Amino acid sequence: MAETTEREVLVSVKGLKKHYPITKGLFRRKVGAVRAVDGISFDVYRGETLGLVGESGSGKSTAGRAVLRLEDVTDGTISFDGEDLTHLPMGQVRRIRPRMQMVFQNPHASLNPRMTVASIIGEPLVEHKKGRGGERKARIEELLALVGLDPTHANRYPHEFSGGQRQRIGIARAIALNPEFIVCDEPIAALDVSIQAQVVNLLDHLQDELGLSYLFISHDMSMVRHIADRVAVLYLGRLVEMADVDALYDNAKHPYTRALHSAVPVPDPIIEASRNRVILEGDIPSPADPPPGCSFHTRCPVAQDQCSLDLPVWQELEPGHWVACHFADDPEW
Repeated sequence: MAETTEREVLVSVKGLKKHYPITKGLFRRKVGAVRAVDGISFDVYRGETLGLVGESGSGKSTAGRAVLRLEDVTDGTISFDGEDLTHLPMGQVRRIRPRMQMVFQNPHASLNPRMTVASIIGEPLVEHKKGRGGERKARIEELLALVGLDPTHANRYPHEFSGGQRQRIGIARAIALNPEFIVCDEPIAALDVSIQAQVVNLLDHLQDELGLSYLFISHDMSMVRHIADRVAVLYLGRLVEMADVDALYDNAKHPYTRALHSAVPVPDPIIEASRNRVILEGDIPSPADPPPGCSFHTRCPVAQDQCSLDLPVWQELEPGHWVACHFADDPEW
C-alpha cells in the first residue's frame, strides 16, 4: 500500500454519468436508458490506490472504462493532471494514452493468442513509436523481468503460460509506456486464490518502484483492504460511501458497506461462528429501472419511509469520510 504524502490530485471525476439508450421498434426509438453510472464524483491522488468495490452489475467496470475515455461519457467531467478529457477528440486523447493504461480482468481474453509475448508487450511501443529494433527488444525483456517473468520466454505464445503469468504479461503491457495512472479492472477475479496475492503484491511493488496511481476495481473486500489507501463503495451506479481504508473497514456508516463487510469470512472459527451476518434479500435492481429515493432501500435492513421518497445527500460526516444515507449518523443502528 502506497503512502500518500502529497495530496496532489491526478485524476478528478465530477458527476460522471454513463447511460446506455434502450431502443424499440423499426426506427430504434429511444424508450429508456440503462443508468450504468449515475452521477459519481471522486479524486485519485498521485501515488495512491483508490479501491472501487461493489456487487456485479453496480457499474464498477463501466466507471473505470469511462475514466479512461474507453467509453463516451453521458454527463460529468473527467480531468487528468488538470486537463479536461471529457470531450476531447480521440486524436487528442491518444496523445494522453501513454500516461493512462488499463489492466483487464480476464488475461485469457485480453491477450491475442496469435501474437507472441514480445509482440503483445511491444505493441504499445510500436503504436506510439517508442524505441526501435534492439532498444525495443531490450525494453520488452526489461518489462518481463520487472513483472517476474523469464525474458527468454518472450517469443512464446499466451497459451504456454499459466493464468497468473498471463496477467503478469498484461501488467507488463500496461506499464510499457511508463504510465502514471492505471485502472485495474478486477485483475485477480479470474485467477486461482493461490495466485491472487502474488499479483496484488506485484502491483504493490510496481507502485513503489514506478510511482503509479491505481483505480483498483474489485468485489473482493479483503483484497481491497490489502492494497487500497482509500475505498469507494458503488451500488447501482451511485457511490454510497467513501473513506480511508481503515475508517471504512473499522467504522462503516452505510448499511450496504456493512453488509459487504459481513460477507468477508474471518480466518478464526470462533469469531466466525459468533458473527452477526447482514443478509441482503433479493437481487440488485435493474439499472434500467432503478427504484425511487435511495437506490438501496429495496434491500436495506434499516430502511424507513423517507428512504423510498428522497435521494440521500452525498455528505462528509467526518473528515474524508463521505456517505449517502439518511440515517448514517443515527447511533440507534
